[in-house]
Amino acid sequence: MAAEGMTPEELEAALQAKAQETEKQADTVRAMKAKKEEKAVVAAAVDKLKELKKELAELTKAQAASDTAGADNKQVFRANLNKVLEQNLFFIPSFKIYGGVGGLYDYGPTGAAVKSNLTEFWRSHFVLEENMLPIECPAVTPHCVLKASGHVDRFLDMMVHDMETKAFFRADHLLGDFLEKLIAAEKDAAKKHELELVLARLDEYKQEELGALIKQFDIKAPETGNALSEPYPFNLMFQTQIGPAGNSIGFMRPETAQGIFVNFKELLYYNGNKLPFAAAQIGQSYRNEIAPRAGLLRVREFTQFEIEHFVDPEDKSHKKFKRVADIAFNLYPREEQLQAKGTVKLSLGDALSKGIIANETLAYFIGRTYLFLEKAGIDPERMRFRQHLQHEMAHYACDCWDAEIECSYGWVECVGLADRSAFDLDAHSKASKVDLTAFKKFDKPIETEVLQLDPQMKEVGKVFKKEAGLVKDALLALSDEQKTTMQAQLEGAGEAELAMESGTVKITPDTVKIKTVKKKISGKTFTPGVIEPSFGIGRIIYCLYEHSFYTRPGSEQRTVFRFSPVAAPIKCTVFPLLQQQKFEESTAQVAEALTRAGLSRKVDETGASIGKRYARTDEIGVPFAITVDHTTLEDNTVTLRERDSMEQVRIPLLEVAEVVRCLCEQHISWKDDVMSKYPRQEAKEE
Repeated sequence: MAAEGMTPEELEAALQAKAQETEKQADTVRAMKAKKEEKAVVAAAVDKLKELKKELAELTKAQAASDTAGADNKQVFRANLNKVLEQNLFFIPSFKIYGGVGGLYDYGPTGAAVKSNLTEFWRSHFVLEENMLPIECPAVTPHCVLKASGHVDRFLDMMVHDMETKAFFRADHLLGDFLEKLIAAEKDAAKKHELELVLARLDEYKQEELGALIKQFDIKAPETGNALSEPYPFNLMFQTQIGPAGNSIGFMRPETAQGIFVNFKELLYYNGNKLPFAAAQIGQSYRNEIAPRAGLLRVREFTQFEIEHFVDPEDKSHKKFKRVADIAFNLYPREEQLQAKGTVKLSLGDALSKGIIANETLAYFIGRTYLFLEKAGIDPERMRFRQHLQHEMAHYACDCWDAEIECSYGWVECVGLADRSAFDLDAHSKASKVDLTAFKKFDKPIETEVLQLDPQMKEVGKVFKKEAGLVKDALLALSDEQKTTMQAQLEGAGEAELAMESGTVKITPDTVKIKTVKKKISGKTFTPGVIEPSFGIGRIIYCLYEHSFYTRPGSEQRTVFRFSPVAAPIKCTVFPLLQQQKFEESTAQVAEALTRAGLSRKVDETGASIGKRYARTDEIGVPFAITVDHTTLEDNTVTLRERDSMEQVRIPLLEVAEVVRCLCEQHISWKDDVMSKYPRQEAKEE
């Protein structure tokens, strides 16, 4: 597609259309991979995707070359955004005076305020609204906990290193970069398609396959050209030792969830032994990323907001689901992905009735998450909830969705919402030998048939001697399913195996009696299922920055953050018109009133023009500004300015703080309430 002769508007439209076409083709390739279609078909689709990417790159390059359209280019936009973010201390590279460390960032005053505001909003929106149990657990976690959860064995990436310099690389990234260069240079269509198929499966290769491919393509270390080691697993957790002796290994937690799971028994008791209930934790998590990319989106230390909602696996209804049932927004169900279609705007009620979402509780939290993100300031049209494909989900998961937000890096996963079944509690119960079940009392007792297992201790003692007590404990710990299996083995083969810590032992009909008996039971004991919403607040904040950032039309040097009052680092600024003593008393009175109203505020008494001061506060996203001027001294009124419209009204000084508070809490609106009640103030911003 030739970009020559296009107007900036035509170029922008063509770029958007090509980006959508490329994204759709990428979805097609992903769907083909999931369905394992024929190599030739996938190769053709990959070839088309490469061509679309090439055309998209040409359009992007053309747009970047245009002075008027260049600011809309993703890379230019990102560079401008990051410049403003750093200048205004939204973030600072950690340990900057020492050269910094990849994947570590500090939140400056403005960034810390945005994060604090969203943290408080999240706590109000979820923890207070749902009456959740707050909990705070240490980041240092013993080896045994993360061994039971699976992180010690499975939280891995495959690494290789330079055999001479010992520099480390992520194996799949090296292979991917090498393949992309080969594909770009390859002229033979058949060979090119073959390479593209290898690249398309990059995220599926295991350790041995990666090693074989690195050897096959004779890939060397970047820069040095030295030989590479065989791939080997690299655990992404930061390891440490607990105590001076070094005998107890620990890790910096990779997620906050495990602290909640191991406290389930105490939390259940605190909640009166009643289900359902939810626990919530806000805390730091750590992942030793090999080569952090994408700036603030992929870091080594980050804050997580996690909820673990414990339910009866046989009853995942939610009493408040009706409150969100009619909310409609962009869903990307599994079926649409497999058919390479786009998102669908669907209400949660319809999604549930059609079986797209597994249960009411999961659907309820999806709806509440959507409302949180929307109120925080995320553009609803650049947000979607994508359902995991079957091969993406853990074997124990019932249903999983990601809240994805579109930014200059593409679609970014910011919230994970998963029905994790009873996996976590079962795993920790088995490893710790502590009962992590719940009991549900029936309305009235019911009679049922149960398997009764009676160890024949006289015979057990003869056969197992010193281990008799351990065998008895192991027999009595069998689940109903295991009892049924043992009964069938004893009746069929005349013996059964019993797994113990010391090994497997043979059980015969002489050592145990299993029979069916009728029994009245008053309730049931079960391991609760878990619905887990997990928020990466740092990613949400970065996407919020992108969605809120713009330049004033006709004044490209004036940048603005369109933060909602919920997220804005400062709610209101106060300006004395001039740096003169006569304005000080009224300025202080306004500032104190804002403080008493619980609003963050900043007084700017610099000698800069009022227009420059407005521009400075726009650049950090302050939604409202109050100016104390000569008229204030005459009639005790001030001007109140709204950031995005730049409109101003004249308002009594004694009322202004309460009006700003109501605006920030969204009890009233600027256009319908403030503009209609107070006289408009005409002013030029110079």
